[in-house]
Amino acid sequence: MAKYELKLPKMGESVAEATITNWLKKVGDTIATDEAVLEIATDKVDSEVPSEVSGVLHEILFQVNDVVQVGQTIAIIETEVAAATESPAIIETVAEVPTEIVAAVEKPIAALTETVTEIVSNNYAESTKFFSPLVKTIAQAENISITELEKINGTGAEGRVTKNDILNYIANRGQATQPVANDSIIAFDIPKPAAVVAEIPVQKIAETPKVQEIAKTVETPKAAPVSVNGADEIIEMDRMRKLISHHMIQSIQTSAHVQSFIEVDVTNIWKWREKVKTAFEKREGEKLTFTPIFMEAVAKAIKDFPMINISVEGDYIIKKKNINLGMAAALANGNLIVPVIKNADLLNLVGMTKTVNDLAFRAKNNQLKPDDIQGGTYTVTNVGTFGSVFGTPIINQPQVGILALGAIRKVPAVIETPEGDFIGIRHKMFLSHSYDHRVVDGALGGSFVKRVAEYLENFDVNREI
Repeated sequence: MAKYELKLPKMGESVAEATITNWLKKVGDTIATDEAVLEIATDKVDSEVPSEVSGVLHEILFQVNDVVQVGQTIAIIETEVAAATESPAIIETVAEVPTEIVAAVEKPIAALTETVTEIVSNNYAESTKFFSPLVKTIAQAENISITELEKINGTGAEGRVTKNDILNYIANRGQATQPVANDSIIAFDIPKPAAVVAEIPVQKIAETPKVQEIAKTVETPKAAPVSVNGADEIIEMDRMRKLISHHMIQSIQTSAHVQSFIEVDVTNIWKWREKVKTAFEKREGEKLTFTPIFMEAVAKAIKDFPMINISVEGDYIIKKKNINLGMAAALANGNLIVPVIKNADLLNLVGMTKTVNDLAFRAKNNQLKPDDIQGGTYTVTNVGTFGSVFGTPIINQPQVGILALGAIRKVPAVIETPEGDFIGIRHKMFLSHSYDHRVVDGALGGSFVKRVAEYLENFDVNREI
């Protein structure tokens, strides 16, 4: 019997880990090739992990709710393929070598191998963790290996290493340990004299037992207690609700939210869609909704104002090359998820319609893949679906802007003509733009949403599709 290691597969360029939600097999169960062994969750997407071989589940290495890194072994499967046998001559020769000699040789070799590997491994693309271009550049300049970089504790979103994290690490690098100039590396704890106690990092001081003991006596502010009686029902948040809660709080704490609103006359779009939607559905087999039309206008406006298509890393702005539009979509359980339209500016209206409908369908039927919700650079949410006139959406980190589409309503409006002004019935809606005031000022935020409105109001009623 041979043993096969079932590893967590790669699920997208930016997906580094997953949470085990359910084991579909238990130890001793027979597994067929391509049969699902367990269920995992990445962010808000659930997936199954199949086996590439047939056999019997021999060992489970992680339990439900454990977080596993991509590439880690999660189970051992015994297969029918016989294990390769070692040469008897080699086994006999090794057996004749005294154990203490083998150990004496193996220990320095292992230490040297680990040291050399850490020094030469500077290919940061090999890491399963996300590092920003700025962090990688600093690490390269300071000759920090991938192994060393992965050990740095990040204070950014989802534990990511920020510019300040790596600079602090470099500043304190080598203070606690001194390398010995030979084939192995030995760490020495060097006691610090009282004269240099002031140089000890604040974090180290905070970790001392005495300070921690004092900290326990300091009362932390707590939220007001919730009164519960026998008539109340207590419902625990599911995994997705906890994720949404965490992401929303994190976004509010990260970005300085500010909003701009504008009312848009979409009468031309309304009339054009009514004229072409039946023929479009017969020809393409797809329903033509307002969403792809709005997405097209947003993508055009982003090309006009590329500084909306950015993210922030410490004191640096990362300007995104691709325009990847996130679109809020409903899941089967009523929660919302944000699948991403990749390279939205390269799609024509037919392509945009097919992509929007596909993502919405797969979201509703829990068929989205982890990579479908990664890489967004700007998000659009349709609050009008629920009848809301406008809203103040929370930014989808690490983006810096999000646009809310209000409900389209028939309203009386002043219509300007060469013959004079008169009152008429028009189809209007509100656009609500939330943006991060750390990097997007009112002029840019307001100009961007105004440009979206202009594209919508100047829509060509004679457009061919």
